[in-house]
Amino acid sequence: MNLLDDRGCSVTGATCGALAAYEGALAAFLGWRAGVDARLDIAMREAPAFVMPLVLKAWQLICRRDLRQVRLARPVLARAAALASNRRERMHLGAIAAVLADDYEGAKARLGELLREHPRDALALQVAHALDHVTGDEAQMRHRVASVLPAWSADLPGYHAILSMHAFSLEESGQYQRAKEVALTALALDPHDVRAHHAMAHIFEMTEDADAGLDWMHRHVAAWSDGTVVATHCWWHLALFHLARAEWSHALALYDHRVRSGHSLEISDLIDATALLWRIDLHRGDLGLRWAELAAAWASHIDDRFCSFNDLHAALAFVGAREWSLARRLECALVDAQAKPTRHGASTRELGLAACRAMMAFGRGDHPLAVTLLASLPALAHRLGGSHAQRDVLHVTLREAVERLCVAACRSLQSA
Repeated sequence: MNLLDDRGCSVTGATCGALAAYEGALAAFLGWRAGVDARLDIAMREAPAFVMPLVLKAWQLICRRDLRQVRLARPVLARAAALASNRRERMHLGAIAAVLADDYEGAKARLGELLREHPRDALALQVAHALDHVTGDEAQMRHRVASVLPAWSADLPGYHAILSMHAFSLEESGQYQRAKEVALTALALDPHDVRAHHAMAHIFEMTEDADAGLDWMHRHVAAWSDGTVVATHCWWHLALFHLARAEWSHALALYDHRVRSGHSLEISDLIDATALLWRIDLHRGDLGLRWAELAAAWASHIDDRFCSFNDLHAALAFVGAREWSLARRLECALVDAQAKPTRHGASTRELGLAACRAMMAFGRGDHPLAVTLLASLPALAHRLGGSHAQRDVLHVTLREAVERLCVAACRSLQSA
């Protein structure tokens, strides 16, 4: 039976019950909320020939930063490819296959073609938005969401999530006032839209309004922390606002009780924890065994050769823990990776190796080398992926290295 989803896209192999379960899973995925897998299991059990639950399951795995999770999408793709499907669904499968073949640009192009034909395919937009983000393609991220907006309206399920994507794209492009207006429009439709609250956190961060950021995050804590998959990241944002106010103890308490309380091994959680602890470490020492725990968690990813943004944070953890043998292993892995004709090889040549070496130089006290390496990155830094707020760890470290050089120079003059 061919049915239409809630946005008018034809789906293959569904039953009414399975389609309802899939719509619930899609809503959770778009809204960064828990429960996707349970709803997908219902949809696949109800209708084994229903293609789109498998498509969503594969995309959910691919959108993680962990190579091991991404690889789990291969058998899901194989299962989906064996089923009957329509053109739109086959375009999804082709894009999934492209990502698994390490052709992210090809996948983005396929999703772009899909969205030109089906601008209301919310899943395609969500994934393309995520791939634009992880590849640092800020201009495409903004254009892609803006281009489909005319096909959407407030009466379509998921419209608030589309607006939240748009708000984040605008914020990353420096259009902070417009981003705020769009995020508030999304929240008027759904006050619990965690993506819109997340966009607001970024707006306050980039406009250096820590007081407003703290107020916003505290007033809406239930919306972004209860039943979401990004609670850790939002606690990270809250901690950044405390750091901006030089409230180091508050930030460290959030690290201990919110960001790192469960010692999660999820890459996104490791990135947040590492970036936060690094910033705290720049201002106060005596962090106990925190760095050692993070370094141990990152050690198994040294040879992933998958994402330069991951490599950078692994380097931070190894430097913070003074685990120089692990740092050297990572550097050797990146030296080898940069010669490979892969996406990771290219990003390592352009940015990854230099960024990691800069952090290692900083940790060794070689501030001239750290400054030289970090100063060469800004024009290309967006290609690391991540948000402006996340990549700011590069700027923060550069500024600290310069300040330490200035202090050393002053002391040298005074002693002369």
